[in-house]
Amino acid sequence: MRRRDFITLLGGATAWPLAARAQQSAQVRHIGALMNIAENDPEAKVWAPVFERALEKYGWKNGGNLRIEYRWANNDSLYKRFARELAGLNPEAILAVSGSSASALQEATGAIPIVFMATSDPVSRRLITSMEKPGSNITGFVEFEPDIGAKWLDLLKQVAPNVTRVAVVHDPMRSTWTRLLSGIQTAAPSFKVEISPVDARESAEVERVLTNFAGSPNGGLIVTPNQFSALGLQRLIALAARLKLPAVYFSRFFVAEGGLMSYAPDMTDQYQRAAGYIDRILKGEKPADMPVQTPAKFELVVNLRTAQVIGLTVPAQVLAAADHVIR
Repeated sequence: MRRRDFITLLGGATAWPLAARAQQSAQVRHIGALMNIAENDPEAKVWAPVFERALEKYGWKNGGNLRIEYRWANNDSLYKRFARELAGLNPEAILAVSGSSASALQEATGAIPIVFMATSDPVSRRLITSMEKPGSNITGFVEFEPDIGAKWLDLLKQVAPNVTRVAVVHDPMRSTWTRLLSGIQTAAPSFKVEISPVDARESAEVERVLTNFAGSPNGGLIVTPNQFSALGLQRLIALAARLKLPAVYFSRFFVAEGGLMSYAPDMTDQYQRAAGYIDRILKGEKPADMPVQTPAKFELVVNLRTAQVIGLTVPAQVLAAADHVIR
């Protein structure tokens, strides 16, 4: 990670007011960012620039009047390690990408302002006391809410009207993510589908269960957020294609790699809004007084190549609603 020292040379004792103003204008502010992926992950090359461009709109230039210390983590032990590292550097604010990174930072510091994003159910996580008044050094932006499950089912039924059974790959060890499964189960009767939960923690077991599931007709697949499916992204996508299961994923990166569809909060928008909160904190506002916000923009991505492989025709209304179509 590159580090630069910025030194302001002041001269002329009689010109001290001008020198003081120059020193103030040249002051380099310092923030941290605890990311939720490994540094060599392809997404890393996408999201760090998105965050930095968003900050530039508020006048903050990384390597200019701002220094950003990144740490890249994709498991709980790294979250905790890097959270302690960042807290030890005493930045003026820290971006926490994911609930796990926010929780690790919460343990590491009760004083440094933290702005989280890509996080579900922060009240149950005990990151905040309420959405309106976070009440501590933490605020930010919610990613998934349980009612998104109805949208995932709706998309499946639009693309594959014959679907009556839906396998849901999920992580039963994360309560904030199991709420998404509950949301899907609550919405299922209105779409006349039966839900079959699939534990995401063992990739070999996922393959066995989904293969058995696909042995009966009219099946579909929903992949919800979990730290395991992302590690086996290619394998899961290939499995869904081989089994000819129409699938909806929680991230557009699955679709870019060959998945059928994704519907999720627009992560670019989340980074932009998080940058706005960082800007406000650098200008003196307190996280305790900044309400936690729900998603403002969602993104639908469709892969027509995959639709053709599994024998589906994507309806015109779905294509019209899509933000991105891979042809």
